[in-house]
Amino acid sequence: MKKAPRRAVLLAGLCGCLSACAHYTPLPLPREAALAPTVAALPAPQAEAAPLGVDQVVALALANNPELQAIRARHAIARGDLKQAGLLPNPSLTGAFLPLLSGVGTVPAWNIGLSQNIRSLIVYSSKKRAAGFAARQVDADIVWQEWQVAGQARQLAVDLIVGQKSRASYEAAWRLLRDRNAKAEAALAAGNLTLVVVAPGRVALQTARAALNTLDQKLLSQRHQLNALLGLSADATIPLSDQAQLPPIDPAAIRAGLASLADRRPDLLALRMGYGQADEQVRQAILSQFPDLVLGGGIASDNSRVINAGPNVAVPLPVFDRGQGTIAIARATRAQLHADYAARLKAATGQVEAMLAEMAQLAQQLAAVRRDLPAARIAADRAAKAFGASTLDERAYIDLLSNRYTKEQDVMTLELALLDRQVALQTLVGIGLPAVNAAPQGAGQ
Repeated sequence: MKKAPRRAVLLAGLCGCLSACAHYTPLPLPREAALAPTVAALPAPQAEAAPLGVDQVVALALANNPELQAIRARHAIARGDLKQAGLLPNPSLTGAFLPLLSGVGTVPAWNIGLSQNIRSLIVYSSKKRAAGFAARQVDADIVWQEWQVAGQARQLAVDLIVGQKSRASYEAAWRLLRDRNAKAEAALAAGNLTLVVVAPGRVALQTARAALNTLDQKLLSQRHQLNALLGLSADATIPLSDQAQLPPIDPAAIRAGLASLADRRPDLLALRMGYGQADEQVRQAILSQFPDLVLGGGIASDNSRVINAGPNVAVPLPVFDRGQGTIAIARATRAQLHADYAARLKAATGQVEAMLAEMAQLAQQLAAVRRDLPAARIAADRAAKAFGASTLDERAYIDLLSNRYTKEQDVMTLELALLDRQVALQTLVGIGLPAVNAAPQGAGQ
């Protein structure tokens, strides 16, 4: 009867230990790509609104981009590493049971001991701080990837909106030259024109057709890229707005904010966190020069029932290996990260300044072309009236209309180039993009 409660206690203790352990659960790999067939099928509230503006496309990309979803899984890994670094090192338990085989002894011998590595406690705080830096570095890397995806989504949305608007001008120019060339070919077949007169029209038609085909190929490629960015199937249609609206740019404010760029750019913050981790690793390498001091105590009984107990210590002698190589590697790694951070900071600042200068140049060129566009449109309208009244020959009429289409295409090309620089600048400085916390958890800074 006395054994029953004892067994119940042991069974309860065993169940408690098993419940505290982790259990294996399978996670099978997918057999098919889970691409959404339409924008409405994307799991995001922005997918319900149509047509989509640039900001809505960016939000969809941040919520549904497959690569981002995979990269964000690194956050859980970093949290696990940080949790592991915060756990104290386990002590070591040793024991032995030695049955009596022969001799003058009367009972089996046994011993039991408990010890702890002191050096692991010395570097514990530094390892925890290093893990905090590493976790924040992972978070900053994730946000930097979000910036890149958001920038690509903005770029593709702007290119598609402007490209689709400009396509009308390209198609109108091609249709005009096609009709003119058809008449010229008919006149050539009838013997009313010579090949010398018809040849320039053929060349112009081929050039217009090539420009339209190139634009269509570019638009199709950009649609496929945007679909992939949003996790859509290649044949899905994204209803886009006809206006490429972007956050406003204030060059003066951007230049004033260059001094704090290192506190906002996720890639620079990630390098800072990596440098902090490397600095802690230098500290750990220096602290690890001390020998693996193992302190503990034990109790033992020999075959004649003589029991001894007391402390014990184990100290390796640092005769040959005193951690010189580990310290040198840690210091070299820290120096490399220091140089990488300085180089990246200079490059980031230079890119922002260069982008502002390019935008200013493109704005001046766009203003000049826009000033010429009204005159080209007026000349084309007058040419159409004169041609209808038979006071202007067809060649001059076609040339004036082609000049108008060329001017319109030049305006749209410069507008797109200016918008592309604006998108790149917003990605460089993080306008309208997610922020990252610069304070490393457990770093003490």
